[in-house]
Amino acid sequence: MIRVLIADDHDVVRDGLKLILETEEDFQVIGEAGDGAQAVQLAQELKPDVILMDLRMPGMDGLQAIEKIHAKWPEIAVVILTTYNEDDLMIRGLRAGARGYLLKDTKRQTLFDSLRVAARGEALFMPEVIARVLSQPASEKRAETSSVLTERELEVLIAASRGERSKEIALHLGISERTVKAHLDSVYNKLGVDSRAAAVATAIERGIIHYPSVQ
Repeated sequence: MIRVLIADDHDVVRDGLKLILETEEDFQVIGEAGDGAQAVQLAQELKPDVILMDLRMPGMDGLQAIEKIHAKWPEIAVVILTTYNEDDLMIRGLRAGARGYLLKDTKRQTLFDSLRVAARGEALFMPEVIARVLSQPASEKRAETSSVLTERELEVLIAASRGERSKEIALHLGISERTVKAHLDSVYNKLGVDSRAAAVATAIERGIIHYPSVQ
């Protein structure tokens, strides 16, 4: 059973998500929060497996809540609920500790599959969203003058940005899963992050990975 907390300041969104999730036998909605502060409080009290987190909420917003939750309970998977025009906020949320993101108009099956991936401890990305973010003009991002990553580390990170798991990355690069994990650890150290999601977000902000690379 995957225990889910929904954090959104709109009753209709929370009600709709709850109804959808409870059509599947392996999901249980254990709590609802109307702002970031309540989300942090319920995270402490209920210890959900996954939190669906809106970013724009009154008082403490989703970004602040993600930072607090990730610092205190890093085992809880936070998945951002975002809209089409919130790319910058989404990137900041990934850097703050979210494990992935979902568009609010995502299809039902995508929602189910994505939450199952997050509950397993894996990062999740929607390739079309990443591609859109990376297609922004370079002037809108802080371009990195010289990449701090090796060619192989960059290949692994680009694969991770597509949502590939370590096993899949190892297969198409012809290396072992242990080597993939070693490369990812090196990427985390160089970028000053602690997760795939944060590594991808940081690389996007610095202009280390670019749109042509994720085609």
